[in-house]
Amino acid sequence: MNTNSNTYTVIYSIILVVIVAAVLAFAATFLKPTQEANVKKDTIGQILTAATVEGEDILATYQQEIEKAILVDISGEEVGTLNIEECEVYGTSDLKRQIAAEDKALPVYIFKNGITVVPCYGAGLWGPIWGYVGFEGDLKTIKAVRFGHKGETPGLGAKIADEPSFAEAFVGQQVGTGEILFEVAKPANRATEKNGVDAISGATITSQALGKTLNQWFGFYQNYFTKNAVCCCAGKACEEVVEPVNTVEE
Repeated sequence: MNTNSNTYTVIYSIILVVIVAAVLAFAATFLKPTQEANVKKDTIGQILTAATVEGEDILATYQQEIEKAILVDISGEEVGTLNIEECEVYGTSDLKRQIAAEDKALPVYIFKNGITVVPCYGAGLWGPIWGYVGFEGDLKTIKAVRFGHKGETPGLGAKIADEPSFAEAFVGQQVGTGEILFEVAKPANRATEKNGVDAISGATITSQALGKTLNQWFGFYQNYFTKNAVCCCAGKACEEVVEPVNTVEE
């Protein structure tokens, strides 16, 4: 064959493209299990941070320190479980599906230290944002948080994940009642004190997006929080010790 002909060039190009595509496809298939394992490990690490649990071996620590991992629906009822031995957790793609799902199955991670962790997922300025929020036994007071993002501006919106002082601001804050369960806004725009934190300076849009995400997901879990919150009364659920009386509207 004439190596200087157009036919030779076309055939050579096609063969080269096919070979490269085959190599890339094989590499992607071969590396997929490792990639998925790394993503799971990172997700579990974020959950452990929200649960204030530490350990060198992330997977082993998770298995040892978690009491149970369940799935609940919007009414707050348990509808399934996650396999602890296999470190089964909901990743960001799973959380994204739950937003639009009519019959939601929302993960709840309950640890032996008394902290309950729930996730959140939403849209930031340049891409998805997500997080894990650890609650004390009253399922209202925040113990710790861990947020992540894909594409937020370094030094600005990315601070939701990188700035320790921002995460620390959530500690001790509470989920509110009514339309605004939680907010992240500038101090002058904050409607509440105990159920919100200040927005990051220079990253107002990302901060507001995070506040909207938290507010939405806390709404998803509101019935679960109400039904399973533990009072100081002999460790019973609040609804077990509160008599049905008429209350004064706030």
